[in-house]
Amino acid sequence: MIVANAYKIKHTPGRKTDISDSEWIAELCLNGMIEPSRIFPKDDRELRRLTRAREGYVKQMTQEKNKIHHSLDSACIKLASVVSDIFGKSGMYLLNSILEGKDIDEIVEGIPSSRLKKKADQIKEAIKSHLEISQIILIRGSLCLMRSIQERINELDGEISARIQRRKNDLAIAMSIPGMGFISATAILAEIGDYTDFENSEKLAAWCGLVPSLYQSAEKVVLGGITKQGSKHIRRMLIQIAYAISRTKKSKLKRFFLRIQAKKGSKVAAVALARKVLCILHHLLINQEMYQEDEDKKNTRRKTIVSPSSIEMPIQEMIDCIVRAGYVVTKSDSRGRSG
Repeated sequence: MIVANAYKIKHTPGRKTDISDSEWIAELCLNGMIEPSRIFPKDDRELRRLTRAREGYVKQMTQEKNKIHHSLDSACIKLASVVSDIFGKSGMYLLNSILEGKDIDEIVEGIPSSRLKKKADQIKEAIKSHLEISQIILIRGSLCLMRSIQERINELDGEISARIQRRKNDLAIAMSIPGMGFISATAILAEIGDYTDFENSEKLAAWCGLVPSLYQSAEKVVLGGITKQGSKHIRRMLIQIAYAISRTKKSKLKRFFLRIQAKKGSKVAAVALARKVLCILHHLLINQEMYQEDEDKKNTRRKTIVSPSSIEMPIQEMIDCIVRAGYVVTKSDSRGRSG
């Protein structure tokens, strides 16, 4: 049994029938021209299924949040201009108070955060109108769905944490890269599977669809956009990591992003950095090494060098060194007079 990618065994378009397809596939198989696809072991398949399910739940959570934002905007209630996250503790207090139909003065007096109370004037300016009954019903329905989705996400997080423990060394290596946390590292490791299947990092990047498409005719070579073949989940996660790195303070990877951004824009820079991070991760996993910046390596080398002040030398040997340097050494009494 050979499991192959249908994209790689496509026949000439316009001549598609079941008989011609079966003849074409049989001809490819007899000539050994079908490349078998990677089949993940059962444990890796289950871990990947869980991480993808979690990604789907997060996407649903984002959709419900956007619906609530849209309902508030349609009612001319600008909570987002006052609170950075309306789904945090202070934001949920304001949202629930609006849903209950409380007066604006009562809402301001009951704000739990002293920091937010200082923005009382801005809150009154943001909440000038009231929600309609239909909008209240929709927002409460979205909040109920969000609580249910969060329970599912928490359940998946516990299961994923338990299953990833067998690869805790690989997880620690992945999380040593800037911008990569537990969730992103787990998702990437689950999508890659056994990284020893790839001879080098370039083949891993090609498998993930992060290499440019190539067209060559005679001496003319044309490079296009990335192929986007392979898992879309790992590409999406790597792009998110690239943008997270671009927001760090000091990093060699951030300097790489800024250099590409200045030439070709942020989107191209994010894709280039995503590929670079993937290649670095493959190298670290193969060699079982933690990620280190060049500055960290230099500091490590400096620490191994013994400073001259820490070397203990006899007094006579010190005097001999000074004399060889061309200085004259004389003895002095307790009053500081030389003899």
